Formats: sequence, C-alpha cells, structure tokens
Amino acid sequence: MSSQSSPEHSDITPLQQMVASCSGAILTSLLVTPLDVVKIRIQAQKTPLYKGKCFVYCNGLMDHICVCENGNAKAWYKAPGHFSGTLDAFLKIIRGEGMTSLWSGLPPTLVMAVPATVIYFTCYDQLCAIMRSRMGERADLAPLLAGAIARVGSATVISPLELIRTKLQSERQSYKQLSAVIRSSVVNDGWLSLWRGWGPTILRDVPFSAMYWYNYEKMKIWLCEYHGTRDPTFSITFIAGALSGSIASIATLPFDVVKTRRQVELGELQAMNLSAKATCSTLEVMRRIVAESGAAGLFAGFMPRLIKVAPACAIMISTYEYGKAFFRKRNQEQRGERTLATLHTSSS
Repeated sequence: MSSQSSPEHSDITPLQQMVASCSGAILTSLLVTPLDVVKIRIQAQKTPLYKGKCFVYCNGLMDHICVCENGNAKAWYKAPGHFSGTLDAFLKIIRGEGMTSLWSGLPPTLVMAVPATVIYFTCYDQLCAIMRSRMGERADLAPLLAGAIARVGSATVISPLELIRTKLQSERQSYKQLSAVIRSSVVNDGWLSLWRGWGPTILRDVPFSAMYWYNYEKMKIWLCEYHGTRDPTFSITFIAGALSGSIASIATLPFDVVKTRRQVELGELQAMNLSAKATCSTLEVMRRIVAESGAAGLFAGFMPRLIKVAPACAIMISTYEYGKAFFRKRNQEQRGERTLATLHTSSS
C-alpha cells in the first residue's frame, strides 16, 4: 500500500533530494523566523536579558543558543519594547525598527540549519528506501527507524558547530580564529567537549523524528486513499506534516523543556569561559524542574511550541515533497524524450 502512494525514490537523484530539502529549509526559515523573534522579544520583556545571558532562538528548522550582548551595536538582538501581545509586538517592531528586524539573526543560523536539514532529509529518504526494500512485511516501520537514524546523524554533525558558534559569538571573535577556538576547547576539556549538549538534543530530537516520520507516512497514505489519489498533493503533504509534527511535539515536550534548560546553562558557561564538567545531567535537570514547578513544569511552553512546530513541519515537508515531485516529473520527461530520440534514430 505504501509503495502506491509514495513513488520510488530512485526516480530522483540524491543531489535533487538535497536541492529540494535546501529549498524547503530556506522557505521554512523565512516564514517561521519572525514568530520566534517576536516570542524572544516578548519573553525578554518579562525577564530582561543581561549581558552574557543565553536564550533559545529557532528559525523553524533547529534551535540555537544565542548570547545577549548589551551595548554591542552590531548585535542582532535589541532591547525589548513594551508589547501587550503578539500582534502588538509585530506592529511595533515593524513600525519602529523596520520589516527586516523580524528576520534578525537569520543569516548566521542558516549557515548551520540549512546543511543540517539537507543531511537529515536526504539521509532519511535514502535510508527509508533501503529499509523498505529489505524489511519485507515490516516495511511500515522503515520511516520510524530511518527517521531516528537520520536525526542522530545530523545532530552529531551539527553539535560541535553549535558550541563553537556560541563561543565565537560570546567572545566576538572572527571566523578566521575558528581553529584556535577548536584547539582551546579540545585542550581544556578534550575532544568530547565539542559534543557537549549532544545527549539532551538526541533525547528530544530522535523520538520526535521517529514519531514524526512514522505518523507522516501513515497520514499521507490515509489522506491519499480518502481523496482517491495515487500521488499526494501539496495540501495532503501540508496537512499530514502539520498533524504529525503536532503529535510528535506534544509527546516530546518534556524532553524539549529539559534540553532547552541544559543547553542554556551550557551556553552561559561557554560564554563565561567556564568548564561545563560540573553541569547537571539530564535526569537531574528533570528532577529539579519537577521540584521547582511540579510535573506541569515539564510541559511549560506547550502552546508556543505547538504554534511554531506545526507550521514549520507543514511548510518544510510540503515544500520538500513538491520539490521532489518537480524533479521526478522532469526526469520522466527527459527519459521519455531520450526514448523517442532512440526510437527515431533506430527507425531512420
């Protein structure tokens, strides 16, 4: 059944898959970043950010730890205004700082977010196609396993870059000094220090990815059958992406809260050039949250996360699927033209 609604991945090349995912990543970032910029400004209004304080920034693709640099004219983060709500914040930011302020901080985060997304989506498609061909009757589980493995791979590749970027930002160093930053981190804390924060990231992102892809593929098949179509339309992939992203975000919310708390703590230690060896483990952070706020503390930020994740997942996957469909159709047309040319040559 799954093979009927999902055309063979061999119809397009890995390079074409990478182009499709890159297009989706850029579009998602452009559309979702303003939501997070407004969220950060409203949060900072309630709890002002002091110099060296870290906060989480998300462009719709992945989370980043940013360091507040008060007094730095070149810093993309600016002091919060007086906002009564989300719409009021949008209007006042545009009126007072210009439309481009809603995309503050987008360029540096795209440097990591786009490659990570390309690796993630391309690896998922390749792994899923291989697993489906080899798992036989259990082929329905291929999206779950492929999603988990692809996320581990992309998170492992990007994790060192996130810590290095946080250090570069906090110390106002240029990218030419990148090698010196790497050497200092390795000398002080060893090679594994480059992957500090990897554990909390995996704890949240791998279950999210596994649930997301499994539910997405199931919903896509069901919606195709419901609408009586063989190939999923843009609206089908958009709805399936939004629903599966919502389910996965709700199920993994406690891990997201813990991961955010740990990454902020690690980022602040990096900004102050302190060793992060004494930081609490994931389990200890979870216990501390429950002690401070009760079990409900593990589900803090439920609505903001859902509002951001659902559209981000929908935009990313629908754009990605549309790009793959475009390349698939183009390849079929080219094969048809080559076949006609061959027949014409042989007949003449």
